[in-house]
Amino acid sequence: MQNSASLDSAPFAIASNRVAAQPHRPVVDGLRDFTADRRLLLLAALALVVGTGGAVAAWALLHLIWLATDIAYYGHVSFAPVSIVGNHLGWYAALIPVAGCLLVGLMARYGSEKIRGHGIPEAMEAILIGRSKIQPKVAILKPLSSAISIGTGGPFGAEGPIIMTGGAFGSLFGQLFRLSNAERKTMLVAGAAAGMAATFGTPVAGMLLAVELLLFEWKPRSFVPVAIAAVVAAAWRPVLLSGGALFPMATSALLPSFGLLLAALLGILAGLASGLLTQMVYACEDLFQRLPLHWMWWPVLGGVAIGLGGLIDPHALGVGYDNIGALLQGHLIVKAVLLLLVVKAVIWSIALGSGTSGGVLAPLLIMGGALGALFGGVMPVGAPGLWALIGMAAMMGGTMRSPLTAIVFAIELTHNLGALLPLTVACVAAHGTTVLLLRRSILTEKVARRGHHVLREYIVDPFETMRVGEIMAKPVDTLTADMSVGDAVAFFSAPDVPQRHKSYPVIDDNGRLVGMAARADALRWTVAGWPSGQTLGDLVADQYLAVGYEDELVGRLADRMAADDVSRVPILRRGDNKMVGLVARRDLLRVRASVARQERDREVLLRFRTSTVPAAGK
Repeated sequence: MQNSASLDSAPFAIASNRVAAQPHRPVVDGLRDFTADRRLLLLAALALVVGTGGAVAAWALLHLIWLATDIAYYGHVSFAPVSIVGNHLGWYAALIPVAGCLLVGLMARYGSEKIRGHGIPEAMEAILIGRSKIQPKVAILKPLSSAISIGTGGPFGAEGPIIMTGGAFGSLFGQLFRLSNAERKTMLVAGAAAGMAATFGTPVAGMLLAVELLLFEWKPRSFVPVAIAAVVAAAWRPVLLSGGALFPMATSALLPSFGLLLAALLGILAGLASGLLTQMVYACEDLFQRLPLHWMWWPVLGGVAIGLGGLIDPHALGVGYDNIGALLQGHLIVKAVLLLLVVKAVIWSIALGSGTSGGVLAPLLIMGGALGALFGGVMPVGAPGLWALIGMAAMMGGTMRSPLTAIVFAIELTHNLGALLPLTVACVAAHGTTVLLLRRSILTEKVARRGHHVLREYIVDPFETMRVGEIMAKPVDTLTADMSVGDAVAFFSAPDVPQRHKSYPVIDDNGRLVGMAARADALRWTVAGWPSGQTLGDLVADQYLAVGYEDELVGRLADRMAADDVSRVPILRRGDNKMVGLVARRDLLRVRASVARQERDREVLLRFRTSTVPAAGK
């Protein structure tokens, strides 16, 4: 036996003195910055179709909403966009949301329960645990139920259902081809981004929404097809819906320095409001769960709240794009803004908590815009419309935990590039506020209540940046191939010899690896017997042996160790195949422990020395 440092006692260090002392040799390998391959071309081609399908899905859902509104409030079949505010039904109008929510409850009970909610959590859940597979009936029932819910006065946005519908198209289209789960996820998210881009004319925001909320990764394999689908959908928008900015604004003048501080203050207020709205929604959901009623009837109670709220302020009903435009133009008086904010928040929280089908984005824009308009009404700088825009983006970024999406979304909605800096300040402030105050967002809370944790942080896997030579133990304890089997058995069974490992590499006279010998082998040899004169090398020479190389990535080695179910792997040097180290599962755990220490351990690296000057005469 050759004595050396123990594997279990080998220190782990990303940059040790041993590594630094070695002469620099460039490593030639096939590693790349990204893992994308030529299948990216196939996904890009599929994304062209998915982008078109997402745009058509957005067009169809919007027209279904207008049809439902025309039938419910005006009694005629038409696809023309109309406002709920202009109806002449009086008190009878309060019954329409109740009837619409009843239909939604029946569709959820006898069709698919997955149509309940606002769309994005359902898409996240399909990606995380559903292998990115969405059932065809969900693809049909979700837009239909959302159109009925919103068209009959539901205070929701169309974007959540459109995202879910576009994602359903992408998922169904992807299921027609031989794709992996990850590739099918790309198609689902591409459809979702296409739906958003077609609805609002915001292709870049659609891409960022995919990255911040749905992809759970940052890879060209997924981003490129998503970007293609979003651009294609935005290109179809002038043909199917309308061109230009959805809510055009004149370019705002730059705010002075203290105006940015005010924007940060508004962002903090929006973050606090985001937390309050999230708590209200799930408090309502908890109350509904305590009712002695089947969940099918919960939307009906939500419809009652919607109907009563519509009697107080009919502007709070429906998608409310006209309200967004009025807030951005500063056309609403303070009393109307305050009433809109309160009524919209209350009926939206109750209706969403009841499980009615509808989105969250447009309501967040309205409530954030109302908060910003009230804030701007007392500010000495900036127009009320600018503050409304800042409030919209901050409310969206804080509630959905997607600050980059919110910033770009606000710019693409209005083409107001002058608002970029205050938008950034407010969205970052709102995001930081909600991250510190709330454990989860309004989107991930629903997924968590179904038993699934969603980590919204993207980090680089340390296994994919470190090489085996940085973590392996070397030199290692070994056994010689010419050792007799009897001596090997005696070595493993000797009570007075400390056993450092459960298995040891067996090497020949040239230092090349022959096999591995373990205590379990010694026990088997003892029971079965072994021919006299046989050496350790004779018994282990034909065994299957998993090995690693010092210049490969730790992640590749960890994958092989898991696949082969081995706890220790000898490490070889390319070229002469001599054994240079050993990696155990404990060393893999030390990689993660090292990353955790970098996050946890705090120290002062720069200190200022204070010198004392002796007094004169001393």
